Amino acid sequence: MSDIPACPLCGMENTYPDGDNYVCADCGHEWPAGAAAEALDGGMVVRDVNGNVLNSGDTVTVIKDLKVKGSSIPLKQGTVIKNIRLVDGDDEHIEGSSDKIKGLVLKVCFLKKA
Repeated sequence: MSDIPACPLCGMENTYPDGDNYVCADCGHEWPAGAAAEALDGGMVVRDVNGNVLNSGDTVTVIKDLKVKGSSIPLKQGTVIKNIRLVDGDDEHIEGSSDKIKGLVLKVCFLKKA
C-alpha cells in the first residue's frame, strides 16, 4: 500500500508527490506534504494567530480588546487565559477562563501562545 495520502478535496487516491507538495491527478488539487502528515496523525490542528500549534492545557494571551457577550467587563489586550481546552471538531475556537470571566469561548485569531 502506498504511503501517499488520498486527496483531501475529492478523496481519490490518484495522487503523487511534487517537491514539498502532493498533487491530485484527478482534480488538480495541491497541498503541502506536512499538512497531509498532520491530517493523518491527529486530524484537526488548532493554531494561534502566529501559526503556533495549540494543545489542551496551554496558556494563551489575548492580542486585542474584546467585548464579551453577557458581561459588562471586556477582555483587555494582554489578558492571560490559562489551561485552555480545544473544542471537538472546531479548529477556530477554544474554551477557557480568565481571572474575572469564567466559561469563555474564544476565536483563535485573537490569541497568541504565551
